[in-house]
Amino acid sequence: MRIAVVGPTHPYKGGVAAHTTELATRLAAAGHETDLVSWSHLYPSRLYPGEQAVPDGVPDLAPYARTTRPLSWARPDTWVRVGRRLRAYDLVVLVHVIPAVVPAHLALVRALRRRGGGGPKVVLVTHNVLPHEAHPGAATLVRTMLRQVDVALVHSDDQAREARGLGARDVRVAALPAHLPGGPPVARAPHEGPPRLLALGMVREYKGVDLLLEALAQVPGPTLTVAGELWGAAGARVRELADSAALRDRVEVRSGYVPATVIAGLLAAHDVLALTYRSATASQNAMLGFTHGLPVLATAVGTFTTEVTNGVDGLVVEPGSVPALVTALRRLTEPGAVAALAANVRPPDLDLPWTAYVDTVVGGPGLTG
Repeated sequence: MRIAVVGPTHPYKGGVAAHTTELATRLAAAGHETDLVSWSHLYPSRLYPGEQAVPDGVPDLAPYARTTRPLSWARPDTWVRVGRRLRAYDLVVLVHVIPAVVPAHLALVRALRRRGGGGPKVVLVTHNVLPHEAHPGAATLVRTMLRQVDVALVHSDDQAREARGLGARDVRVAALPAHLPGGPPVARAPHEGPPRLLALGMVREYKGVDLLLEALAQVPGPTLTVAGELWGAAGARVRELADSAALRDRVEVRSGYVPATVIAGLLAAHDVLALTYRSATASQNAMLGFTHGLPVLATAVGTFTTEVTNGVDGLVVEPGSVPALVTALRRLTEPGAVAALAANVRPPDLDLPWTAYVDTVVGGPGLTG
């Protein structure tokens, strides 16, 4: 098939850009003629207060060779021009990130439809059907988008129900395959002492890092590193808690983007990866921890309950509950507890899930042949 993937890629940073890049690479490896059509200007700055591009221009993943960047959020003419150009493809894969980009996607989809019908099939890869934080008009925009595409591909059953509730005609579920930055694990030095926890990635309200800090203040011993960009009120709250008398000697805040080149070393310097989200859809972070030999402390949201086995390779607790986190932290401080969990950690298969994912993107009635 001739396929166009439309979504963010390098120099944009973050998991969605990495996933888009890896998806194009995997589609090409499966034998499809694949082009990655990306953005020169993606988000308005007021919607993304952090730095949008990878610092120093160093990509998290190897860039995809057949990449162009003709789209600009501030240039609606590019939306229509690209849509018309995509009429020559068999399949267009749109990457849905936030509702603010939906008008561009709608214009693009309408432009690629040929008069009298026909044109490429459109699959909407939907990382979050609706945003983590509520936005006025988001549901209306997403509902309109879902009704314009042939297939909505989501990463969990909960997201499938949400997409259907918003009017999606054909919803398909595929587990989010890992697109891990940072390369292979590095050697871990022996560590004696309380467990060292790591909260890795952008700090936003839904990530629940503040809850972890509140719990940590009640459990002597464990230490925590918070490594990532600190956003708005959520970031300010984390700084406030980290500087409290109960925590300032046990919490280190490394504010700013974490480049891929330091991830392996950072994971090797810690014992437990903490994913204490209030809410989630799908995340690759548990797989990242397992790849580097770390057990995971997670909440029962999104796909964590299928990825982390409670009491085996990590702990899974009730979301939004400081007492539940206190109990988990106390358990991690018990002699030998972290070592026993780490002994059961197995590196995930990074290839088979991608094979299934690519099959879902290109397969099924109406998308092939």
